[in-house]
Amino acid sequence: MKIAVLLGGVSRERPISLKSGENVLKALRKLGHEAVAVDVNGDFLQIAPELKKFDLVFNALHGQFGEDGVIQAILDWLGIKYTGSKVLSSAICFDKVMTYRTLNGAVEYPEYTLTTTPLRESPFGYPCVVKPRREGSSIGVHICDDGEELYQALFEELSRYGEMIVQRYIQGRELTVSILEMDGKPQVLPILELKPKRRFYDYIAKYTPQMTEFILPAPLSKQEEDRVTKSALKAYEMCECEGFARVDGILKDNVFYVLELNTIPGLTDLSDLPASAKAAGMNFEELIDVIIRTVVK
Repeated sequence: MKIAVLLGGVSRERPISLKSGENVLKALRKLGHEAVAVDVNGDFLQIAPELKKFDLVFNALHGQFGEDGVIQAILDWLGIKYTGSKVLSSAICFDKVMTYRTLNGAVEYPEYTLTTTPLRESPFGYPCVVKPRREGSSIGVHICDDGEELYQALFEELSRYGEMIVQRYIQGRELTVSILEMDGKPQVLPILELKPKRRFYDYIAKYTPQMTEFILPAPLSKQEEDRVTKSALKAYEMCECEGFARVDGILKDNVFYVLELNTIPGLTDLSDLPASAKAAGMNFEELIDVIIRTVVK
């Protein structure tokens, strides 16, 4: 097939998208496809019609204008097939507040409030978490231990984002659940436990070699594994994800608190989805092939 790989983009995750896209290109070429890189770094509306000459678009964009439903809407309008979730699902999952509203009553997630002004006191005690409503790769995330740290984090980030989430901090085990559709049904790959050498799985811990230990599969009891699997699949289905996605959360006292859903998980050498696929006996090329087959039946 002739496949265009969308990569780069204009979000703060551009460097990660470039790495994901390059890996996808190499894999597609190894699989015998004619793969062409398309760096979305300008007016996408001008280049989008050219994508009609491809059999498929592999979307490896992360962050705003790539993972939030905008690109998906343009491709749908042009009648172009693409990998990953559709417009509504992408928009919901990229917006953490909309994610929580969608999942309310179905799965657990940490309590939160949305603010447009710096706060000097946390509604949830300390430590607490400050994070953007719409962002990825843990960019803009802070753990605050007192009112001064909370105020400074909000003051810094509100100037960029306009509104921020303040959330209860859950002290527990960091887990990530990769879901891949195979034979038309979403399947949970081996659950990954993350043990970062930093306080949490932040941008540095995610993308710096040897900064995070991957434990695969996560050492969970049967009851814990069932609970995490059930919650992750429920979140995936309620948000109407398609093809593949990753559900990140915290396990504490046999409760899995969903933090977010990623509809275009990273595909770098250090990313979680490829690691979980490898633990399931799937190399990177096989993973990419399965993703393509979710679109081209």
